[in-house]
Amino acid sequence: MFENKGRTELNELGEFGLINSIKESIIINHKSTLQGIGDDAAILDLTDSKTVISTDMLLENVHFDLAYVPLKHLGFKSIAVNVSDICAMNAVPKQVLVSIGISNRFSLEAVEELYLGINAACKAYNIDLIGGDTSSSKSGLVISITAIGAQKEEKIVTRTGAKEGELLCVTGDLGGAYMGLQLLDREKRIFLEQPKMQPDLEGKDYIVGRQLKPEARVDILTTFEELNILPTSMIDVSDGVASELHHLKENSKVGFVVYEDKLPIDPMTYQQGVDFGIDPTVAALNGGEDYELLFTIKQKDFETIKHHKDITIIGYCTEESEGIHLISKGDTKHPITSQGWNAFHKKTNQ
Repeated sequence: MFENKGRTELNELGEFGLINSIKESIIINHKSTLQGIGDDAAILDLTDSKTVISTDMLLENVHFDLAYVPLKHLGFKSIAVNVSDICAMNAVPKQVLVSIGISNRFSLEAVEELYLGINAACKAYNIDLIGGDTSSSKSGLVISITAIGAQKEEKIVTRTGAKEGELLCVTGDLGGAYMGLQLLDREKRIFLEQPKMQPDLEGKDYIVGRQLKPEARVDILTTFEELNILPTSMIDVSDGVASELHHLKENSKVGFVVYEDKLPIDPMTYQQGVDFGIDPTVAALNGGEDYELLFTIKQKDFETIKHHKDITIIGYCTEESEGIHLISKGDTKHPITSQGWNAFHKKTNQ
């Protein structure tokens, strides 16, 4: 593991020196990884199953703010959000490639801190870091991840298989990451106005953690195997449940009914919403970055899944023409519009 102390300028190392420093901390876990970092390309042997590949990019001051995001947490999160995409296909994550663009304001030690988080995530999800690229950047830190997974063809789940009458389910709870972001943004604004003030995050560990260090739901793949359930469609909750429902609607050609009183909201998320004057239901539907799995199952699986402690049935599929609606706690019907994260709308809170 990294042992550098003090500050080492990246221009002293050069690109290959930096790559060699990163390479020293990498551990290979899978037989399918024949060769990782150290050549022009990695070599994989994935003949036993179909390969699933996803890529994602995180940009400083668009997707994260280093004023309150520790580099180690950022490294972990950058892997987790990509692993989540692989899980959304019901595939097992195997390898990742990591590319970074960095400016000269970062030292070797800062890069090592980032990779401590990356390596921790690779260990947590049992995946191999097999390569990537490094480059200079004039616009802050850029992280690009490509995740590779594998699954038998008949077990791969896409967004296209939902049918009318099937049940809509979600893992975990919703809205916590959004509330954590609101809290961190508030503390940043206070600090900028009063630099001597200490952040007030006491007792808020859960929602702050949901924002800074989300967990990909690799465990749910095991649950599906154990319960002998194969979702008919699935997507991860990155942009918000409302947005993901519209993706499922577009791909599966179905509508949805969601019950407000079935939405899983952690008590801390709910209370923080009340404190901030934010409707917890709105946060649950539109907040995003929860990285839970939203999926549909056949009616016959109801008895199998209804008592699972980490899966909630929140609604059902309807005809596409009926659209997407929320049945409120007061038993009124409201259309659900997509109001989640838009990658091409400039964020104003950073």
